[in-house]
Amino acid sequence: MLQRRALALLAICGSAFLAFLDTSIVNVSFPDIAASFPDADRAELSWVLDAYFIAMAALLVPAGGLGDRFGHKPLLLWGTALFVLTSIACAFAPTWEFLVGARAMQGVAAAVITPVSMALLLPEFPLERRAAAVGIWGAAAALAAGAGPPLGGLLIEFGDWRWIFLVNVPVGLLILAAGRAALRDTPRGTESGLPDLLGALLAAIGLGLLALAIIEGHNWGWGSPGTIACFVVAAILVAWLVRRCATHPQPLVEPALARIPSFVLGNLGTLLFAMAFFSMILGNILFLTGVWQYSVLTAGLAVLPGPLLTTVVAVPAGRLADRFGHRAVIVPGALIYAAGLLWLRGAGAEPDFLGTWLPGQCLVGIGIGLAFPALGAAAVTDVPAARYGSASAVVAAFRQFGAVLGTAVLIAVIGTSTTLGDALAASDRAFLFGIGAGLAAGVVALALRPAARTVEPAVEPAADFAVEPAAEPIEVKP
Repeated sequence: MLQRRALALLAICGSAFLAFLDTSIVNVSFPDIAASFPDADRAELSWVLDAYFIAMAALLVPAGGLGDRFGHKPLLLWGTALFVLTSIACAFAPTWEFLVGARAMQGVAAAVITPVSMALLLPEFPLERRAAAVGIWGAAAALAAGAGPPLGGLLIEFGDWRWIFLVNVPVGLLILAAGRAALRDTPRGTESGLPDLLGALLAAIGLGLLALAIIEGHNWGWGSPGTIACFVVAAILVAWLVRRCATHPQPLVEPALARIPSFVLGNLGTLLFAMAFFSMILGNILFLTGVWQYSVLTAGLAVLPGPLLTTVVAVPAGRLADRFGHRAVIVPGALIYAAGLLWLRGAGAEPDFLGTWLPGQCLVGIGIGLAFPALGAAAVTDVPAARYGSASAVVAAFRQFGAVLGTAVLIAVIGTSTTLGDALAASDRAFLFGIGAGLAAGVVALALRPAARTVEPAVEPAADFAVEPAAEPIEVKP
């Protein structure tokens, strides 16, 4: 039993690690990729990043709904296999256009992996330990996002950019072997027939256009016709999707989920904290390379203590959330995260790793480990098992759009620096943005209800599950 569970956790968390690793590891490879494809300009090469983000963000919700209907285990295995194949395609891309296309397909695979991995994880733990379960998943995701820059720098230092993609292949094959042997499929929805395919298309196009506008708004201009058109069409399609979810007999996402208070608050907090977290991944690298003149490899190693501490803290933080409630962990985490950025804000033009950078990174890592996984756990804690996939997909979509929005805001905030003084001022604005977004997530978490130890209901609700009772768990007297 323990051996099966260990292999299952390896497959689940390993697949999440792969998906999130490729959100950050490619950033450091831009100069190397540019040297391989001299016919492409900077704007064209930016699609190597953007294609992955847009495809992933657009397809998260449809993938989660399909997992609920057709099984989470098969989708995780197929998604991981596709991730391995597209990683090989990226590594051997003969042209930059081929590389962008392969990255888009890699984003499709990541969109499948992310929600179904969470859906497979939750049943491995009883309801009263669910926050600890999400803490494990969140630790793997945070470690992947934070370890991307140093790992990418190391691979480029001793090889070239193609190794950034080839490293996914043995890891993906190991995940496939462990998943086939140990994963157990989760309860599926009771609906018959096909899901709302038009709704899935609306979600993919609408969320894709929204991500495109956020990512490219800085380059195109926020008031440009292209940016405005993307926002307007995205708003129309998303509104159409919401209406279809409310009226369609087989909706892509159950509208009843929106009536679960913890689901709404957890998603809003996830969006805000993701803005703070992912913006500072880029902001820290820009500060270290632009102000302190660190090399890419040195800068990547300098930010590694934060993710390592996040990994250490996330699992015990989940246990604390199970015992004392999510807000008892999220609010202190947000405060510690903000304190860490406030400390880093005091960094000057002269490098001071031990006195300034390391203490700040440690505080930031602890804050992330406390707050980020607990926000995801709060969002799914009252969701019935048959809806884990679609609910986890919504959480993942909020996290992804927080990453896209936070990065876009950061780029707009820091602008273009031509002098050291400009770079310091830009870094100060970046740290202030991270502090504000992190504290806002903590304020949202204050609205979560206190802890109540719960037990899983013996019978899963039907397709039109009653939400209000689900939002009030059964209290167990100690």
